[in-house]
Amino acid sequence: MARLSFTLGSDSLTARALQAAVLGVAHALSFAPWNAWWLQLLALAGLFALTLRAATARSAAALGFAFGVGWFVTGVSWVYISLHVYGQMWAWLAGLATAVFAGILALYPALALGLAHRFVPEPNARLLLALPAAWTATEWLRAVLFTGFPWLASGYAHADGPLAGYAPLVGVYGITLIAAVLAAALVAAIRFRFSPRAAGAGAVLIGALLLGGMQLSTIAWTQPFGKPLAVRLVQGNIAQDQKFGPQSLELAHETYFGLMSRPGNVDLVALPESVYPLPLGYLPNAVTRDLVEFVRSRKAALVFGIFIEEPERRFYNSAVGLAPDRPGAQRYSKRHLVPFGEFIPFGFRWFVDLMQMPIGDQERGMRRQTPLDLAGQRIAVNICYEDLFGAEIIEAWHDPQRTPTLLLNLSNLAWFDDSKALPQHLQISRLRALETGRPMLRATNTGATAIIGPRGEVMRQLAYNTVDVLDGEVQGYTGDTAFIRFGNLPALGIVFLLLLAARWFGRRQ
Repeated sequence: MARLSFTLGSDSLTARALQAAVLGVAHALSFAPWNAWWLQLLALAGLFALTLRAATARSAAALGFAFGVGWFVTGVSWVYISLHVYGQMWAWLAGLATAVFAGILALYPALALGLAHRFVPEPNARLLLALPAAWTATEWLRAVLFTGFPWLASGYAHADGPLAGYAPLVGVYGITLIAAVLAAALVAAIRFRFSPRAAGAGAVLIGALLLGGMQLSTIAWTQPFGKPLAVRLVQGNIAQDQKFGPQSLELAHETYFGLMSRPGNVDLVALPESVYPLPLGYLPNAVTRDLVEFVRSRKAALVFGIFIEEPERRFYNSAVGLAPDRPGAQRYSKRHLVPFGEFIPFGFRWFVDLMQMPIGDQERGMRRQTPLDLAGQRIAVNICYEDLFGAEIIEAWHDPQRTPTLLLNLSNLAWFDDSKALPQHLQISRLRALETGRPMLRATNTGATAIIGPRGEVMRQLAYNTVDVLDGEVQGYTGDTAFIRFGNLPALGIVFLLLLAARWFGRRQ
């Protein structure tokens, strides 16, 4: 036992980096499918405590990098599946690319810890002010730099915890900041345990933030709009290697049209992203006729994902909406594309050519697009991982006369089999519902197909990787949350003030 204690207590950078990597793994386990929000607070507290022992900014950054490697290797290892299994990239290269990707993401926590140490050398100001602020700032940077990849942003771990109540006010990055403050306060309470006043102040802060979130969760920020809709969300579970293979059009239409045509009265039917393997203009007349006739005969609105070619050889990943009470089609085109999968970054054509990615170079939709007017509701569509970007989602509120009453995500996660990417994506959608006070419908090829309530609760859900339809009822909502009005500005403003205060207190000390 003494030997073990000596090893864990070692002050060597290597030993502390290994501890940080283990804490990073624990941090990843706080997200779906494990949903252990409290574990994130402990993991961050452990990381901040380790960082206080760092002698230099470089060693602090090394601890952040090790933490990030444990976090992202555990959390986003499903990238390997898309590269190797379906992209047909060599196994060694897919593994290397996944490791490099995790390493790049790990640079953000490294940046947070390194900068906090560099500019605020005084440990107390660094712990209580600089570290939470820098952590949040770099999490936000991860969402905006190089098109952004905020998957597993810290705030998402709290979709089920007491901090979820803050989402309508300050969004996912506000929750990230509060979680980091809680972790720092926990370290401070232990660090100053022999000072009753300081330890008590830390305990009061922790209790106030947790109880405040619980109280906020009881507030209804938005109000019902219109009549409840009977909805049908269709999950065809077509494997990715069949989606664009021989007879794929026949398979898609037989599967999805058969499922959507099941008996039952519905107001709105939603099919997943890129449900057909051909662009809209190339669909056989028989297919388009079936879709139009379904809308006319069933008097139900229909939304389905499909590529649109406009003009020649320029493809948009789109959603098309058909309504029985209005002529023509409505359209939303994806605006935030996935690097390497949907557009080719400069200088990486060779890398994309190693993968078998159909329609891998697409066009971006307009920044501000009008919600689809279907079944008496105004539906803001987002496609695939667009729901990671809350600041972009609320741009659908640009016209005060046509604000969305429902959110709809169309996805195809068959690229990732039955990995943890599916429950992680569901968790992300739940935060968008919380931030906006709007229900979120999710129509996916393999999962997670679900109906999410305006408070982020999963009301109904299909099992992953099954062929089925999800029938249920959803109520539209109207009204603005603080997040709809101000987006990430309040959270980022507080971060800026904390950094200024940390610098000022650090200089005084």
